Order: sequence, then structure tokens, then C-alpha cells
Amino acid sequence: MISNKEKFLKYKPKKFLGQNFLVDDNIAKKIIRACDIKKNDSLIEIGPGHGALTKHLVKLTKNYLAVEIDHTIIEKLRLQFDNKLKIIHQDFLKLDFDSELNDIFNIKNKLKIIGNVPYNITTEILFKLFELKDKIEFAVMMIQKEVAQRITAKPNTKAYGILAIQTQLNTSPEILFNVPPTAFFPKPKVHSSVIKLEFGKEKYKLDDKTLFKKIVKESFGKRRKVMRNSLKNLFDDLNIVTNRIEFDFSRRPENVSIHEFVTLSNEISLLRKIQK
Repeated sequence: MISNKEKFLKYKPKKFLGQNFLVDDNIAKKIIRACDIKKNDSLIEIGPGHGALTKHLVKLTKNYLAVEIDHTIIEKLRLQFDNKLKIIHQDFLKLDFDSELNDIFNIKNKLKIIGNVPYNITTEILFKLFELKDKIEFAVMMIQKEVAQRITAKPNTKAYGILAIQTQLNTSPEILFNVPPTAFFPKPKVHSSVIKLEFGKEKYKLDDKTLFKKIVKESFGKRRKVMRNSLKNLFDDLNIVTNRIEFDFSRRPENVSIHEFVTLSNEISLLRKIQK
């Protein structure tokens, strides 16, 4: 019997697409169990690859759609599943959920997202999901272990930064388990983690999301400086006087909680309205 690894040796993974295919079926089944798929669930798989997850997912719900950018893999999957697989040739980052997706996929309820995502575009995929958070119930994804640690990082740690804040602002992230390089072909040079992002009610009330992003970006752009210095140019542009804000600007951004960043942003937003 030909093993998954032997079968994949006939296909040359594309480095520019970040292709590392999961070949450990025990890991695949563990990921599937974490999704708790019901027969009426609406499910999207990002990058099905050679079908390590797909072969299990298609048995669990009819409301399944795979999104794959590699046309060669699409042809292989269609042959493997006898053209019964609902799959589209598209870059997930460019997929229009409001028009294009509704034309090809019957969305009956909030989406469940699953995928072994390319590590070179993990951040972009995460931010795409954040934009669509009102349409998503949860996402279970395989990502680089280091990135998983960053998105779950807490204040007062080196890993805490923009990615942690934006992820925890929009979701409740959890690292489910870690995966060694031997579970893939070809073997990546890094370890991996399977994460779950729960999309629910907003945990924080933001008056101005654009302003919040600017504050966080400026703060961590000069993360070794205290907030008073890292935000000086932004405050000058906004004509904001810091002594009118109840906030300790003598701290570095890594020492500031998400709640405090939200409070700061809302206070600045209010000041701008008063000054107009």
C-alpha cells in the first residue's frame, strides 16, 4: 500500500505557496475532533492540500467548501473525490464573502473555518478573519508554534504585541496542542500548533477602531520607548494634550493591557469630538 508520503513524493511542493502537507492521520483526526462538526454546519476549509482533513470533513456536513489556490491540487482532489467535492480555485485572502461566496456556497448559519494555513501568510489570514468576525463561529487552524504563542501572549511578556492585541480583541484564542515537523511532508523547519479562535460577542466597546489600530501600531512601532515618546507624533497630529488624559504614559506598550489600550483610545476619541 502506498503511503501518503510516497504519494506526495510525486508532487513537488511549491515553496512560494508555503506548502507543507499534513501526513499524520492521527493528527488530522485530532483536529477534526476539535471542530465538533454537525451535519448542518457551514464549513470552509482553507487550503485542503492533498485532503488530509478533507477526507474526514466531507463525511460530516454537506455544507462544505474548500478554497484552494493551487489548480494542480484542485485537479487531484476532484479525481480523488470523483468530482463530488465542492471546491473553488481562489486565493482565500481575495475571496469576497458578501457576493462571490454566497453565489457558490449555501451559508445557512455562522461559518466554521478550518485549515492548515501557509505559515508565510498566517497574519494576513488572521486579519481577514477578524474583518469577517460577524460571519464566523470559530476557526481551528494549524499555524507556526511561535505565532500561536504570540497571539495568546499576555502583557508584560516579550511575545505580547500587535498580533496578540488584535487577536484577543476580536476572538478568544486557545492553543489546543502542538505538532512536530515529522507530521508534515516536506518537514518544516519549525514546530506547529493547532489553535482555536472563538468568535463571539465583542469583549470591548471601541468608539473608533481606526484610531485604536493607529495607537497600537504607533506604540509597538517603538516598543522599547515609553508611551509618552512613542505616541508623541500621533498626539501632535491629532492636537491632543496628554495631561488631559488619565493614563500612565511612563510605561512601555508591552506593560499595557488590552482594556487599557481600549480605554485610552476611547478617551482620545472623546477629546477629538469635544475639540471639533
